[in-house]
Formats: sequence, structure tokens, C-alpha cells
Amino acid sequence: MARQKSKPEHYVNNKEFLAAMVEYKKSCRRAKRLKQAKPPVTDYIGSCFLKIANHLSYRPNFINYTYRDDMISDGIENCLQYLDNFDPVKSNNPFAYFTQIIYYAFIRRIQKEKKQTTIKQKMIADGNYDDMTLHPGEDREFKNQFSEYLRQNLPKEETEPKK
Repeated sequence: MARQKSKPEHYVNNKEFLAAMVEYKKSCRRAKRLKQAKPPVTDYIGSCFLKIANHLSYRPNFINYTYRDDMISDGIENCLQYLDNFDPVKSNNPFAYFTQIIYYAFIRRIQKEKKQTTIKQKMIADGNYDDMTLHPGEDREFKNQFSEYLRQNLPKEETEPKK
């Protein structure tokens, strides 16, 4: 007897997610009509955001970053920020909508971190750390091995001035 392969379950059920989003939008409209505060996001919607962000962070183009937790946090923050922009009338796929939001949040975080790394490398290349590490009475022949190592191992295109 042949064994049937079971269909793999997705980590976020799109139909349930859509139903939760529709219900949340209804509660937001009701609160606005009654001039009350906007209701908090449900635990289910928040857990969907977290699952999407976590699973997206395991893609090969995001897995090896040391600031992956920051990327996940940025993705969830952006989902909460743009939650009101999702319109169930226009789209019945909240999974794709929020995956795109998280994806671009990851890209923005990577760009910010690369910019900070470039600034650090320029500071190391331009800084005169030897003067700071000399103790009183030591001569100028003293070299800080760590700063020398950093200068030698910086990528050449980032240390050379652009023309």
C-alpha cells in the first residue's frame, strides 16, 4: 500500500490571517465611529508578523548578518506602522503584503548597517590611534599593533579617497 504524502502546512494560514485582518479593520472602524482609541493588534496578527519576519530572516540573503534580530524588529515595527494601509477589498493576501513590508525593512537595515561600517572604517583609517596609546615617557617608535592591523586589512576601495 502506497503511503500518501501529506501536504506541508504553512507557518501562517493566509485565510485565517485574512479573516483576522478583516475583523481587526472592522473593530478599528467601529472605534473610530464611536470616537474611541484604536484597538490593540490581536495576538494572532502579532504572532503572524513575528513568524513571517523570523522565517524571512532565514533566507540565504539574510541569514549571515549579525544584526538579524534588529532586522526582525524593524520588520515587525514596519508591519505595525503600515497595518492600516492593508485593504482587504483590494487584496485578499495579507501574507504577501506584510512579507514585502518586512523584506524592504530588512534591506533598509542592511543599508544602514553598511553605512555605519563604512564610517567606522574611515575613522580607523584616518584616526591617529598611536598618539592616544602612547604612555608618558614612551618614544614615537611605539606602534599600536591593533590599529596597524586594522589599517592593513581595510578594503582598499573604502580607504582611498573618491575622485
